[in-house]
Amino acid sequence: MSPTTDKSQPSGIKVIIVGAGFAGLTAAIECHRKGHEALVLESFAELKVLGDIISFGPNAGRIFERWPGVPEQLDPICIKTKGLTYKSYIGDYLFYQSWDKERSYGKAYNGHRGEIHEIVYKHALSLGIEIRLGQKITEYFEDEKEAGVVSNGHRLVGDIVLAADGVRSTGRTLVLGYEDKPKSSGYAIYRAWFDSAGIANNPKTKYLVENGDTHSAWLGPDIHFLAASIKDGKDFSWVCTHKDEADVEEGWQEPGSIEDALKVLEGWDPIVHEIVKATPFLVDWKLVYRDPMPTWISPKGRIALVGDAAHPFLPTSVQGASQAMEDGATVAVCLALSGKNKVPEALRAFEKIRYGRVLAAQKTGETTRDTWHKADFDKIKENPESLKLVREPWLMDHDAEAHAYKVYPEVIALLGVDKEPMVEAAQLRMVEVA
Repeated sequence: MSPTTDKSQPSGIKVIIVGAGFAGLTAAIECHRKGHEALVLESFAELKVLGDIISFGPNAGRIFERWPGVPEQLDPICIKTKGLTYKSYIGDYLFYQSWDKERSYGKAYNGHRGEIHEIVYKHALSLGIEIRLGQKITEYFEDEKEAGVVSNGHRLVGDIVLAADGVRSTGRTLVLGYEDKPKSSGYAIYRAWFDSAGIANNPKTKYLVENGDTHSAWLGPDIHFLAASIKDGKDFSWVCTHKDEADVEEGWQEPGSIEDALKVLEGWDPIVHEIVKATPFLVDWKLVYRDPMPTWISPKGRIALVGDAAHPFLPTSVQGASQAMEDGATVAVCLALSGKNKVPEALRAFEKIRYGRVLAAQKTGETTRDTWHKADFDKIKENPESLKLVREPWLMDHDAEAHAYKVYPEVIALLGVDKEPMVEAAQLRMVEVA
């Protein structure tokens, strides 16, 4: 079989999805396309247009493009640049990384998280997918025949449960058998998104917005600063990853201080300081990590973790959201091929298909972060292209749906003889998340 935009015949498989982020909504939409019944449970009582910049590579873009009407809504609100300009922290030009090769893989969609999420959320509703807001999940359960959750005191049962509720997922406890709390990584990110009028009215910074969308990176010792203008220069966004020793329990996401951000960036390019001074509001987002999981699947094979609940990503991977979408596309195909009577087999195949690829994608974030933060800035001009983002074909030119159809039979055959854990926990490295 091959990917289509059409809805399949009903499969009789009921999928309960905990979380209405990109992982959960993609899983719901893709399950709907494959004929499965999806119910989404979201803890927030109201979904607001919040956040700042988020990136979806071509590997996620081809998933969007199978959802009628969605690409047309996304295109006007997404950044349109031909590449990324790199500078040293004192403002010296280093090099320009073009996106020309990436465009041959397909279309990327990078824009405001809340605006993109709203489009995807409304698309799910337009398909008739049931999404219940204000849901508090207090229990996961499973046996050999079914799985479910207790939500707002009510017992809800399906064939499988997908825990797509982020890095603080309560489903992780069931899969691991114990609670693993997030830990401080020693880093945090200042994040901001605002109207670009202040940038445009400043002679020092107007070049960043007056000719449409731009994308720039300033790199320094243990700090990097990324800035972008979006919507033909009308909006502006920046993020700054910096050292931070605060205990994660003190606050996951707090209002940031302009003065503190300027202190972190002391001695940096005056343009960076002008950008920060023009910012009306910013968020200080703690980067935390969890120990990587040896499996994403529950003991009886009817509950699976997806997205950040399973595999948090460093922002420098620029792949967290894309890989969450790949999860949704893959699990829907596996369920379609397994049928209702073999859903535990489908979830084990899903993990087998995804696990190694996700681990490799996570490592690109670690590599980029270390390359940017630990560079010898006195010598970097000798080989500035060593700083470039990983945008390789294996990562970007990938069709998760087509791949799942192709390899599923082989994976099922391997599962029949391979009962060992896919990767020993001791072999895995800790991975940070925003």
